Amino acid sequence: MIDFELSEYDQSKLDAIKEEGLICRKYARYYDEHEEEIPPDQLPEAKDYERAPSLAKRQSEADSGPAVMAMLYTIYRCWGDYAVKLRQPKMGGLGNAALMAAGTDEQKRRWASNFLSMAITEPGCGSDPSRVTASAVLDEATDEWILNGEKIFVTGGVRASGVVMWATVDKSAGRAGIKSFLVMKGTPGFEVAHKEKKLGIRGEDTATYVFTDCRIPRDQLLGGNEDVQTKGSGGFRGVMKTFNMTRPAVAAFGIGISEAALDFTRAELEKAGVDLDYGAGIGRRSAVADRFMKLEALHAASKLTVLRAAWLADQREPNNMESSVCKAHAGTAVRQITQGCIDILGPLGVSRENLVEKWMRDCRIIDIYEGTGQIQRLIIARGLFDYTRDELN
Repeated sequence: MIDFELSEYDQSKLDAIKEEGLICRKYARYYDEHEEEIPPDQLPEAKDYERAPSLAKRQSEADSGPAVMAMLYTIYRCWGDYAVKLRQPKMGGLGNAALMAAGTDEQKRRWASNFLSMAITEPGCGSDPSRVTASAVLDEATDEWILNGEKIFVTGGVRASGVVMWATVDKSAGRAGIKSFLVMKGTPGFEVAHKEKKLGIRGEDTATYVFTDCRIPRDQLLGGNEDVQTKGSGGFRGVMKTFNMTRPAVAAFGIGISEAALDFTRAELEKAGVDLDYGAGIGRRSAVADRFMKLEALHAASKLTVLRAAWLADQREPNNMESSVCKAHAGTAVRQITQGCIDILGPLGVSRENLVEKWMRDCRIIDIYEGTGQIQRLIIARGLFDYTRDELN
C-alpha cells in the first residue's frame, strides 16, 4: 500500500528546510525587483545552519524513499522562495540530471561536480524538442565535434559552469539524430549572448546561448554513443528519460509556491474571523470559506500526483505517464490556486508589501518549461489510448 505519512525522522529534516525558507523570503522581493543581480551562492545566515541532511539516508523502513523525499524537500524549499536559497546547489542544474541519467562513468567523474544547465529550446523549436535544428558535425581529422546553433531560455544559463546542449548529427534521421553534448564555459565559439528579463522567477537567471563553430573533444558526446538508428528514436528516447524525475520536480516547485500562498491566505482569513469549518456540510459555510477549501483540495490532489510519480521511481517502476500527469495537473492547479488566493485577499493579494502577487507570477512558469501542459496531455493520451505520434499530430 502506498503511504505518504512522514516518520518523525523525515519530518525533522523537512522542518529544518521550512525554517530556512523563512530566511530566504527576506531576500525574495529584493531579487525580484533587481533582476540584473543573481542571488549569492550562500546567504549570510547560512553560517548559522548546518547543511541539509542526506535525503537518501533512512533510519528505518518507516522513512520515505529518496525520490519521495526529494520531492518533499523541493516543495518545502520553494515554500520559502523559488530562486533564493540559503545555499545555491553546486550541481543541481537540469544538465546534471541528464549527465547522471545518460552519461558514462568517466563523464560523471569529470563533470558531476559542476553546475550544468541544459540547452534545448531554440527560436523555432519550443515544446517539441524533436525539432531541434542546432547541428553537430564530427571532424574526424581532429576528433572534434563542431557545434552551431542558438539556444534560448536556458535556465541557470548565467550561473552554470557548463551545459548539456542538444543538437542533431543527422537532420534526415529526425529524433534519432538528436544527441546531447557537454560544453564548458570558456570553450571558443560558445557565447552567453544575454540574460532574459521575465514575468516571474526573476531571481533565477535565464540566458541565451550562441554556438558558432564551437569545437569540443569527441568524448564530450553524452553517453558516447555515436550511432544513428534508422528506425525508432535512437538516443533521443534515452535522454528524454531525464524528464521522468525533473517533471515531478517542476510540479513540486509550483506546489511549494502555491502552498505558501494558501498558508498566507488562511492566516488572513482567520484574522478576519472567517470560520474555516471543515466539518460543515454544503451550504453551511461562507462562500469565501468554500472557495478557499476548494483551492486546498486542488493543492492536495496535485501534491499526491507528484508523490505517486516519485514513489514509482523509488520502486524502480516506470513513471513516464505519471511524471506527465503530475506536471500537467500542477501547471494548471498552481496557477488557479495563486490566482484564487489573490481573488480572496483583494488588495492584500496585489500589494507589493506581500509576496502573493510574486508567487502568482512565479507559478506561471510551471505550465511552460520542461514540456508545456499541452505536450504533457499529448503524452498522457499516447499512454492511455496507445495513440501514435502521427495520430496525435
